[in-house]
Amino acid sequence: MRVLMPDAQFADPAEIERAVAVGVDFSVHRPERQEDVPEADWTSCDGIICYHEVAIDAAWLARLDRCRIIVRAGVGFDNIDLRAAGDRGIAVCNVPDYGTTDVADHAIAMMLTLTRGTAQYDRDLRNDPDVGWRFDAPPLLRRLRGAVFGVVGLGRIGLAAATRARAFGMRVVFHDPYLPTGYDLATGFERMSSLRELMALSDVVSLHTPLDDGTRGLIGAEALAAAKRGLILVNTARGAVVDLDALHAALGQGRVAGAALDVLPVEPVDAGHPLIRAWREQEPWIVGRMLLSPHAAFYCPESIADLRRKSAEIAAAGLIEGRLVNCVNRPWLGTGRGWRATP
Repeated sequence: MRVLMPDAQFADPAEIERAVAVGVDFSVHRPERQEDVPEADWTSCDGIICYHEVAIDAAWLARLDRCRIIVRAGVGFDNIDLRAAGDRGIAVCNVPDYGTTDVADHAIAMMLTLTRGTAQYDRDLRNDPDVGWRFDAPPLLRRLRGAVFGVVGLGRIGLAAATRARAFGMRVVFHDPYLPTGYDLATGFERMSSLRELMALSDVVSLHTPLDDGTRGLIGAEALAAAKRGLILVNTARGAVVDLDALHAALGQGRVAGAALDVLPVEPVDAGHPLIRAWREQEPWIVGRMLLSPHAAFYCPESIADLRRKSAEIAAAGLIEGRLVNCVNRPWLGTGRGWRATP
């Protein structure tokens, strides 16, 4: 039984994977392009574990003669055509619980960096110790206790971030149309009936929603126009959830006070975008108001070890036991390749 790893993100020969999935042969590749993986590896594999470097669309799926399961080693799965995979009887699973605490910690750290000015203090003192010796220089300094922390998407990570915000004495509200009635009572957080309502009430909005047709550009001109003046936006979810042009306009108008972005619509950074250019050149109006990190919220050595172990366990459960864990394309998954019919 052979599992292809066409874009492995580690240096060893799948040591963690082999330890948890005994009897499975992991074929590891680290190519410049996915086209460089030998054709025979695609056609002969029983399963695939992929990171986000590989795009698996309908044309690519047609090359998979034996594949029964694709595990997206990560949370988001927008790089895989779920319907086309299901039509071919290929289950697609993800790993939604490997970096929950790390992403939540990162979101809170970004909020704190802006509201306590720590990065700007450090930069200003390094640039000029005399001029930089000012406690009132960062523009977004504020007390968090009593402020409203709004969460868009109260799944695992959103819930973890909300719990951390509550520990700072913040009032937590959330908007998530996919959660059942009563979730507010179960968590103790206040449910907002609409995104507009959440934007109008929140001092900080933290995004924790997957990227799909319904969330692409969700935080755009309309949502930002409804924002409470002085809002700080934090995005550790997917870059394309935020319309960068609309955010640029909202920051320039002062409707949004600050933004902390771990993810961007174009990665790596699109240096030519007006907002990114203003941030890079430290134009006076944006100094201390915008913070970027390189899609790193998920990362620490422990989270990567968890991700690799869980991905291998999910692949083995499907191939050896016929048991699907975290399957994200059940609505389109038929009875092909050994799977039972799903509701």
